Order: sequence, then structure tokens, then C-alpha cells
Amino acid sequence: MDSEAALELVKHGATLLLLDVPQYTLFGIDTQMFSVGPSFKGIKMIPPGVHFVFYSSSSRDGKEFSPIIGFFIDAGPSEVIVRKWDQQEERLVKVSEEEEARYTQAVCSLEFDKQLGPYTLSQYGEWKRLSSYITKSIIERIEPIGGEITVTAESGMMKNTPKSTMERALDEQLKTSKFAASVDSSQKKGCYYTSIPRVVKRRGMQGEELTSLNLDKTELLESLITKNYGGSEDMLLGELQFAFIAFLMGQSLEAFLQWKSLVSLLFGCSEAPLHTRSQLFMMFIKVIYYQLKYGLQKDRNGTETGASALLDDSWLSADSFLHHLCKDFFALIQDASVVDGDLLTWTRKLRELLENSLGWEFQQCSVVDGMYFEENDEYAPVVEMLDE
Repeated sequence: MDSEAALELVKHGATLLLLDVPQYTLFGIDTQMFSVGPSFKGIKMIPPGVHFVFYSSSSRDGKEFSPIIGFFIDAGPSEVIVRKWDQQEERLVKVSEEEEARYTQAVCSLEFDKQLGPYTLSQYGEWKRLSSYITKSIIERIEPIGGEITVTAESGMMKNTPKSTMERALDEQLKTSKFAASVDSSQKKGCYYTSIPRVVKRRGMQGEELTSLNLDKTELLESLITKNYGGSEDMLLGELQFAFIAFLMGQSLEAFLQWKSLVSLLFGCSEAPLHTRSQLFMMFIKVIYYQLKYGLQKDRNGTETGASALLDDSWLSADSFLHHLCKDFFALIQDASVVDGDLLTWTRKLRELLENSLGWEFQQCSVVDGMYFEENDEYAPVVEMLDE
């Protein structure tokens, strides 16, 4: 990049000025993460728009780290966002308006330029695919009071929630962590996620009708889109992306449970993807494709050990919730007589990603009177199509 183009990015890109951050602190923005050096004062040349900032304070020797704290920002062109390190609380805090104005002027005069690391623009495309539906209004709707997302604020928040092996391990780690006691219980606030019922109940309905309602989640999806998302499919997808980022980058257990609930809801629909919401499901499969592609790539490279540890238990086994959901959804699309072309294309891409990255197998099954048979099963009944 030539000097003129770089200067243009410095002027029109946003700047995150971070004062007094101790050396060895782990700091990240979007898909980028690194260890803070002695001269670090923040990040420059940040493309305007939504970003996720996260960090983990370190012991003096840089060998032990506290749970991650993260927050979303919506940066305007040439905006300067200022945070200062609070030594006692070991976190970034806002400064007064007067200080902010002074520091903003200093940044605009390039006084801090040599101490600001440039945003890695080559990774911006990947971030945009992970956050394409997240808007300022979605952040304001979901983020906790104060904006900080951290697993230390979630202790005891989900006592009655069924947990996988990974969730139990993370929960246990949190209970025994010295950081769990450092947050005042009155301050423990989680995100304002949409409540997704696991089982649908309806007064006066029982037996087969109730079973059918829970087997196909289309009616529940329609109700949530209308009542909770104001009819906006993009808002639902934005919450799905918000939860994924808060889970993977922010290592929030609450975020993982919300991501799991939304994925289970959408994959649990059989009428909507084929008839009423084909466009939504094409966009959903595209979103989850890029999420899993990024998550699996990071796991393979081993660059984010915390995220990798969560991925191992929650996604990667062949009996995980995700494998079962995908298997059923792929069979639904495969067996349908008419499918939206874009939905079919992205479903195939997702299937190939999971087969190639994880070695998952999705055997095509035949179904007769509710009984499943593998495609090559010699004992499967012969099905004859009779003309009516």
C-alpha cells in the first residue's frame, strides 16, 4: 500500500485509542488477536461499521489470563473511540467527554500514530461475512447494561438449563475461578436475547396435534418473527451472528446457548424452508456456513486455544446436536420435490464443508411408514409408486 492510500485510510478509518493497557494483555478486534507490546496505544484504520473488541488481562509474566471481556462498537468514519485501562478492575473504561475531546484532537493530529497498530484489512472480508446482519439497533437491543459481555457475569444465570459436556465443563470452571467472586451479584447482567421455547405447548391441544407442532417448528418461527423481530428476518439473523461472535470471540456460555437455540429452531422447521421462508433459509444456511468455516479453520490452526477447546466438545463429535440437526435438514432438502435453487446450492456447500472438514457422513435414508433404512440396506423394503 502506498503512503497516500495509507494516509487516506488513517483519516477516514476509525481509531480505537486504548490508554495504559498493560503489556502481555491479549487484545482482539473482530477476527484479529495479539499480545500487547510496551508501546501499544490502540488500533487505527478501522473500516467504519460494526466491530467486536475483546481482551483478557494477564499476570505480570504473561502466563495466566483472566476470562475475556468483549463489547460491540459501531464506528463512524474518522471516529475516535477512547478507552482507558482501570488498573484496579483490570478492564477498559470510558473517559470523560472533556478527555475524549482532547484525545480525539491528538489522534487527528497524528500524535499517537506510531503507537497505533493498523487494522489488518486482508481479514476484513472474513469479518464482514460473520457480521453482515448486525446493525447498531441490534447491538443496542441485545447488549447487556454497560455493553460488556463476559462469562464472569453469567455464573448461576443458567442453573436450570440442560447442559452438554462442554457447557458443564465451562460452568464448573467458572464456579471455581477466582474471577467468579470478583463481580458483585447485583451487577451480573446478561444479554437481552430473544427467549426461544424448547417445547411448544398450547391450551386445548394434545396428542398428535401437539406432537406435530413440535416436530415442525415452522409455526413457532413465524410467531417469533412476527412478535419478537417485528417481521424482520434480518433481525433474527443479526441475533444469530451476535450470539456466535459473543460465544467464539467473547467465550460467553450464554451466547453459545442462544446460538444453539436459534440453530435448533431453524433446522427444526420443515414447512418454512420449502414453502414459506425459502429466502430466509438460504440466508441462514449461508450465515452458518461462514460461521462454521471460520470456526473450523481457527480450530485447525490452533490460533485460539480457548475457542478451540469450546469447539471440540460442542460441535465436532458425530453425535453432537449439530450433526443430528444437519442430517435431518439435509435429508429434508434432498427428498423435497421442489427446492429453491439458491437454498439447494448453499445446503450442498454446507454439507461438503462438514464432510470435508470433520469427516461427518450424512447417509441418505429411505423412509417407509416412519421407519428409516440406509440407502444400501439389502433388508429395506422395495417401494413401488402406484398410480392413483
